[in-house]
Amino acid sequence: MDVENLQSAKNITTAVYALQALGFVFGITFVVAVVLNYIKREDVRGTWLESHFRWQIRTFWYGLLWSALGTLLAIILVGWFIWAAAVVWVIYRIAKGWLRLSEGKEMYV
Repeated sequence: MDVENLQSAKNITTAVYALQALGFVFGITFVVAVVLNYIKREDVRGTWLESHFRWQIRTFWYGLLWSALGTLLAIILVGWFIWAAAVVWVIYRIAKGWLRLSEGKEMYV
């Protein structure tokens, strides 16, 4: 991948982290972010940005899973703790990924 395309892919990766963060306010942007990941996934295949896309996609799906489980179990109160832990975990993953991206580092697999 040439330098120009790599910079474009890095900009998209940054935008996905921003959309994920905005998901806490607008919700739908989290879905937009993962759709963007899947659309642009082939463009980053074989580059260091591929690990960020994998990280972002997993953040979405596991965040959704834990949030749904927390919501289902909210009736017996333990769900609130699961939901809160999921929120903290997603915030951590967005922050960690965004920081490593800004440092030009891969995400660990």
